[in-house]
Amino acid sequence: MRGPYRSITVGIFVGLLAIPAPVAVQRGEEDGGALPARDWPLVGGDWTSARYSTLTQINTQTVKTLGGAWVKKFGGGASTRATPVIKDGAMFISAGTLVYALNAKTGDTVWTWPSGQPEATPLRRPSDAIAGEAIPNRPGVALGEGLVFVGLLDGRVVALRQKTGEQVWMERIGEDPRKKGESVAGAPTYARGIVFAGLANGDWALRGRVVALDAKTGRKLWQVFTVPGPGELGHDSWPQDLDTWMHGGGGVWLVGTVDADLGLVYFVTGNAVPMFGGEIRKGDNLFTASVLALEMKTGKLRWYYQVVHHDLWDADIATPPVLYDAQVAGKPRKALAALRADGYFFLLDRETGKPIYPVEERPVPQDAFLHTAPTQPFPVGAESLLPECAAWRDRVPPPFVLNCSGFTPPSVNKETVVAPGVPIPRVRVTPMSYSPQTGYFYAQGVGMVGRARRISDDPWFQNAGGSDVGLPESVGVFAAIDSRTNKIVWKKEVPSPLLGGSGPLTTAGGLMFRGSGNGSVEAYDAKTGERLWQFQTDIGGGQRGPAATYEIDGEQYLALATGPALWAFKLGGTIPPVRVPADDVEASRGQETEEIETATLMQVSFGGAVGRRYALDEHAFNPLRARVRAGTRVMFVNNGRMVHTVTARDGSWTSGPLAPAKSFYVTFDKPGTYLYHCTDHPWAIGQVTVEQ
Repeated sequence: MRGPYRSITVGIFVGLLAIPAPVAVQRGEEDGGALPARDWPLVGGDWTSARYSTLTQINTQTVKTLGGAWVKKFGGGASTRATPVIKDGAMFISAGTLVYALNAKTGDTVWTWPSGQPEATPLRRPSDAIAGEAIPNRPGVALGEGLVFVGLLDGRVVALRQKTGEQVWMERIGEDPRKKGESVAGAPTYARGIVFAGLANGDWALRGRVVALDAKTGRKLWQVFTVPGPGELGHDSWPQDLDTWMHGGGGVWLVGTVDADLGLVYFVTGNAVPMFGGEIRKGDNLFTASVLALEMKTGKLRWYYQVVHHDLWDADIATPPVLYDAQVAGKPRKALAALRADGYFFLLDRETGKPIYPVEERPVPQDAFLHTAPTQPFPVGAESLLPECAAWRDRVPPPFVLNCSGFTPPSVNKETVVAPGVPIPRVRVTPMSYSPQTGYFYAQGVGMVGRARRISDDPWFQNAGGSDVGLPESVGVFAAIDSRTNKIVWKKEVPSPLLGGSGPLTTAGGLMFRGSGNGSVEAYDAKTGERLWQFQTDIGGGQRGPAATYEIDGEQYLALATGPALWAFKLGGTIPPVRVPADDVEASRGQETEEIETATLMQVSFGGAVGRRYALDEHAFNPLRARVRAGTRVMFVNNGRMVHTVTARDGSWTSGPLAPAKSFYVTFDKPGTYLYHCTDHPWAIGQVTVEQ
């Protein structure tokens, strides 16, 4: 099974229930079948998920007059990061516990679902969906055949009438009764009478799956598990003497894309489970961290491409793929772009799955205990969206030593500092965009260095890495990458809190729009990266959604969720920007305490079917960041099992060898920020902030 991709000529691991009759519809004659203009029927705009609009009224010349048209504030503490979808003057979005239908010209509420529930209903936790509540997912909804298709956090998909919100059908796509951890985390997608949805597994002891439903009735047509069972293609990439495959992960978190002419739907899959427990899942672990091309009518696997073998880093594809038309050696190619979490683009022929530009398997660091894969795929000559590892070399202070070899395993009780940061590379969740006007991809991520380590030999303990105290601050990056060269055209770096989770939108007006983490909405020249417009919305609420654009009565609008509100803009809009309040820096100052421990008891509850897991980290001060008043006497206590020596980084004080259960005191008289470390284990670093 070695090798990242394979074309398939026979059906595998498909639960085929029925095949819908073929529908004679040409591209562009139904929702999602053409690049969007007046409407925006899918969260990615159309079947390609390129997040590109052909509208031009708002352009590089007119964008300076863009202003607020209306604001819809959600009640009860509700927040959303969904992309609104728009059809025939109506807008639909999920927020908090409700699905909203709004007048896209005014923002007025037309209906909400579940019906009868007030808009000010307090926001409940996603885990409440376990009790069977119909809580919509965060990424949004899809439109088709006069219906709104919504994924729910309890593993169901529901169809509502666009005009009234009346429920037409509801279907569970996971287990019945539901297993804890199952959810429809990504927006559904609609094409040619079929609704496609993925089942996420919350990184619990479950398998992901893709399900196709009849759009009119909700009847399940087929389902495909992302981790193959015995006798199925790819099963030999899992241990044959263990049942690891039964809870192997491969969650489907993101919206699918469609090439109706090829009759294929494409989904990307998540990491293997247990996330860092490679010792119990020897092999490449297909089809995790992969692109899957499935036949729309039957679910048959046409081809796959795995971007990470035996994933130990949560380095899967965490961004929806984009379909685009490429030119290779002067010939047109139907292509698919998949963005790996370390910032590399894999550009594939979407009919065969073969790379349209060379990819090579490179040797990577090994750990026999974790059964690391000997090689990992890298696009030849490509540039990562994230800063090169060498850019961090002079910024990583002793005692840390930067490792630039790539895919360094998070080994048990070993310390390594690597870039991009591990265990979780930071090109995740936010969608990308592709502009056929420029031929560029637009994407974003967080550049950082991190510590590759595991603190426990429990394979189900889902915690790896270490504190960032003493390491350089992370940086937010958004950039344009040329699809013809796989190299960066322009790039912007901002403090990582300002990056935000919005993701880009491009238009034929020559613009790229994005939402910033501080609440501002920005427009850039798509060719050059020059910022042309900025508008400050409300800064509270945290979550930001990707933008959509549409036209009503001859006017082009831009709409973007800012967490607790949804803003719409148009040329000449009269709602002014909101004044920016002071940033809240309380969290960065640390926990108020007079007692610091040398070790931290870590707990994770990802495990679901395997319960909570616990481990003692001997090399993590608790709290990591403390806050005291000047003149405070702080106690350092060794609550671990080995000797530690707590020492000021400037050498002004030291505890000397501190045996288990022994204490040491330091009085901090002057305001400032002070770092300290364990001289026996110098990578263990803590911080005390002293205030007047």
